[in-house]
Amino acid sequence: MDYKDYYKVLGVPKTATEKEIKTAYRKLARQFHPDMNPGDKKAEARFKEIGEANEVLSDREKRKRYDELGANWQAYERAGRGGAPQGWP
Repeated sequence: MDYKDYYKVLGVPKTATEKEIKTAYRKLARQFHPDMNPGDKKAEARFKEIGEANEVLSDREKRKRYDELGANWQAYERAGRGGAPQGWP
C-alpha cells in the first residue's frame, strides 16, 4: 500500500487544529460528493480519499499513530498493541 499524506489530501498543515481539519474536510467533501458529480469516477475516488484522511486525522489516537509511524501506522493497528496479531494468545 502506498503512503498517503492525509494532510496533503485535506490541504492542511501538520499543525492543523481539529476545527481546521473538520472545515477542510467538509469543504472538500461537498465539492467532490458523488451527488454533486454524478458519474464522475475521479470525483468519487477523491471523495473516498478525503473521507479516509478525515477518519484518521479527526481521531486523536489514529492521528497520533499516523504522525509517529507514517506509512506504517496501519500495520501497527492490524498487529494490535502487543505486537502480535489480534486473536493470538
